[in-house]
Amino acid sequence: MSSNSENTMTEVHLPLREINPVELLGANDTNLKLIENQLGVTLLVRDNELIVRGEPAETDMVEQIIIEMITVLQRKKYIDKDDVLTIIRLAQAGQSQVGERGLDSVVLFTRSDVIKPRTAGQERYFKAAQDADMVFALGPAGTGKTYMAVAFAASALKNREVKKIILTRPAVEAGERLGFLPGDLRDKVDPYLAPLYDALHDMMPSDKVRILMDQKTIEIIPLAYMRGRTLDNAFIILDEAQNTTAMQMKMFLTRMGVNSKIIITGDLSQIDLPPRETSGLVHATRILRGVDGISFVEFDETDVVRHRLVRQIIKAYDKDHNGDSPE
Repeated sequence: MSSNSENTMTEVHLPLREINPVELLGANDTNLKLIENQLGVTLLVRDNELIVRGEPAETDMVEQIIIEMITVLQRKKYIDKDDVLTIIRLAQAGQSQVGERGLDSVVLFTRSDVIKPRTAGQERYFKAAQDADMVFALGPAGTGKTYMAVAFAASALKNREVKKIILTRPAVEAGERLGFLPGDLRDKVDPYLAPLYDALHDMMPSDKVRILMDQKTIEIIPLAYMRGRTLDNAFIILDEAQNTTAMQMKMFLTRMGVNSKIIITGDLSQIDLPPRETSGLVHATRILRGVDGISFVEFDETDVVRHRLVRQIIKAYDKDHNGDSPE
């Protein structure tokens, strides 16, 4: 890379030999134009080089942005406008991802930030989701089990590793009470699925989520609706799995088709089933450990990423459950 200056203007030459310039710069140079508009620089492509012209501070930032874009492209094989906008915003805020294990640990770029592991447990979760076709994520509330799982799924869809996302939960309190709730079936069931909707809308623009759901590329459904289906080329998440029965869990796990991934999340301390009903998550955890291709990741209070009080609350309840607290 070389530079020369004329007055306050600088010219930087960035080699593009190790990547496909079209994939980096976007269709009709969309990504290139985005950088020009955001940073007020001039970009030219000539002989496998990207030439950046502008003020020194801007050209330095563009060099950093291009390096990060190349890293994303090499790792994920795909980069789009939203990714580029996020990289630009992070660079402008002085939050470059280069160097701090950086982009290797990024799960997903959103419009304003990146989603990446924030605790040791989430690091293990990320690696397990990369390496195994089926992952059980077990632990208390607030550890990011569901949120990270949805991020893994959104990333896989975005990178064209799967063709659809299925998000499901058991509606354990539905039963007879469902008929007394107002509205149609979707109105009755949606409250149970709200955390999945919330996570999706955090990661994608609302209009995009709506389009993908209308196209059935993303489905958010009660667990009972999974019966009889075989899901190929899909990323499937079962949330709140502690509230499945053993038969429901078996039914769910056997929906797995070719080129699919499954993540099962649950908290064994919050089982809402009747006392005599065995949790499908407890049963599966006992019989499936050691099966090749299935990974178990366990979280504890040190992985809580919500308000600091959540960690203290979990510790207090664990202490009481173990009989260590006074009456």
